[in-house]
Amino acid sequence: MSDDTVGPVLRAMHDAPGRQWTLASLAARAGVSRSTLAKRFTALVGEPPLTYLTDWRMTVAADMLAESTATVAAVARQLGYADAFGFSAAFKRVHGMSPSGHRRLTRAVFRPGVG
Repeated sequence: MSDDTVGPVLRAMHDAPGRQWTLASLAARAGVSRSTLAKRFTALVGEPPLTYLTDWRMTVAADMLAESTATVAAVARQLGYADAFGFSAAFKRVHGMSPSGHRRLTRAVFRPGVG
């Protein structure tokens, strides 16, 4: 987070994961070119910026699904997805299960008798 290029980008992603970020808008936030951001971000974080953003969104989504009663579609909208289908596909790719399956599992594990 302390890097002059990557830090502002990470803070922006964490502060507004639902914003329609592009590599260009993230690079503008850092004040560098898209290629400079992509190289520096990948070198420091270990993955490209938009891959990191997807992973961050899915981390936030997992928490939202476990801790709220918001519908999958509502969670998808809050995290920048136009529809629940695209969101569900991304969630399953990252977490290995559907958003609804994750919700059922976390509620069964953390709140026995609920589910």
